[in-house]
Amino acid sequence: MLSVELHAHSALSYDGRDPVDLLLEQAAAVGLDALAVTDHDEIDASLEAAEKAPDYGLVGIVGMEVTCAVGHVLAFGIDEGVESGLPFDETLDRIRDQGGIAVVPHPFQKSRHGVAPHITDEQLAGADALEVYNSRLFTGRSNRQAEKFALRNRMPMTAGSDAHISEMVGQAVTEVGAEEHSADAILSAVREGRTSVVGKRTPWRISLRQFGGGAKRRALRALKALR
Repeated sequence: MLSVELHAHSALSYDGRDPVDLLLEQAAAVGLDALAVTDHDEIDASLEAAEKAPDYGLVGIVGMEVTCAVGHVLAFGIDEGVESGLPFDETLDRIRDQGGIAVVPHPFQKSRHGVAPHITDEQLAGADALEVYNSRLFTGRSNRQAEKFALRNRMPMTAGSDAHISEMVGQAVTEVGAEEHSADAILSAVREGRTSVVGKRTPWRISLRQFGGGAKRRALRALKALR
């Protein structure tokens, strides 16, 4: 089994803090086998991380967190960024057109752009996998909802730290039964459901710090855009 971080943000995200090198250093330090940088509607840092990953003894997986019309979708195994603002089903199609897989993160967390409140169960079940453990939880209720939905619909399950600072990389990982150490093998295993999830809650003080830091960075970027 390979330990894989499938949800982490770099400074290229509007609410991320650290460069990809710090994310890679942390992933290696905590014993992960692979890392996907999944910035909001940005892919450049993920491409950089995937290229640098072997220098850290890691497999790099290219990905991004796409903001579709109803919320967030994680796209893995793509070569180019997926346009934001598209309908949910079209977003999944755009990801698959590139040979990638679509994983829905924190689906039942409406306050964090979870898609479940805005689409049908059939649409949600049409994703390639469901993130059933997101480390940035407060009560755990939405994670339990996601796991029950995935089990009921026989969907592959993943976990993610949703790290916006490098120290939180590895809080929640997906253990993947991949046949080899490669991004393609890992994503094939995820698609086929050869996964298990291991995670622990991001400490509340860290979650609040990540939220506060992200809000500050968003405000600064908005001010720069107005100039």
